[in-house]
Amino acid sequence: MEAYFVLVLVLLMAGALAMGYPVAFALPGSAILAIAIASLAGYLLAGDTSAYFSQGGPDQWLTAGVTNFRGVYWEVERDTLIAIPLFIFMGIMLQRSKIAEDLLITMAQLFGPIPGGLGISVVVVGALLAATTGIVGATVIAMGLISLPVMLRSNYSPSLATGTIAASGTLGQIIPPSIVLIILADQLSSATDQASTARKFEFREANGAGVMPSEFDITSTSAGDMFLGAFLPGLVLVGLYIGFILILALIRPKSAPPVPYEGKYDWGFTARVFLVLVPPLALILAVLGSIIMG
Repeated sequence: MEAYFVLVLVLLMAGALAMGYPVAFALPGSAILAIAIASLAGYLLAGDTSAYFSQGGPDQWLTAGVTNFRGVYWEVERDTLIAIPLFIFMGIMLQRSKIAEDLLITMAQLFGPIPGGLGISVVVVGALLAATTGIVGATVIAMGLISLPVMLRSNYSPSLATGTIAASGTLGQIIPPSIVLIILADQLSSATDQASTARKFEFREANGAGVMPSEFDITSTSAGDMFLGAFLPGLVLVGLYIGFILILALIRPKSAPPVPYEGKYDWGFTARVFLVLVPPLALILAVLGSIIMG
């Protein structure tokens, strides 16, 4: 019988997502509804609300959910996950400030005259937005709405245009400050705490009462260490994307033709590029620099 309620859970979740509910509400909402339906069915058909639960009952499942929620916001020893809503808020503010639009337009004017220039500008802007927000959805939407029509009007290959936007928009998964890296750092910290506690217990059991030497302890990995370790792979990935677009533009010129800039590359244009790049670069240095430096 439990399998039927798993199917109910999947159908509820798929229906909520299909109707446009945010993922943050669709996932827990469908789980709570599935638990309620299973409890009601157990009470009506078997006289026991826990009859259709393979382990525990509705009280245990809801208690586990509350415990996980409290572990995120009331954990006194680890405050890593608190950064996630703050980064999301920062990404929304950047999206509303039209920085992405200014970056895309200016970078397209700068790189457009070279083969594959529009694609390269999308990759560069995607990397800058990833390093400022760490949010994938906002980056993809911003670049898709602005860059895709321009690339298609410039006779870019539809597959290359959409692939470039999709790949560049997901750079936020690896380029710091990535929300995925924050979650991974929190999970590693939790696993390290558990492993350290178990090792100390085994040491006391094997050697009697005493304090385990620090060289035998397990060190944790902070979010700053994760960011520092992912920075170089993110740059390598950006370089590979740019290299692929350049090579494809040279092999198949019709897939990524150059787009000449109708204006002039004078000091005014240089100043405009500088003014557009200063806000995101300053934000990157402020956020990542402060985190990495401790």
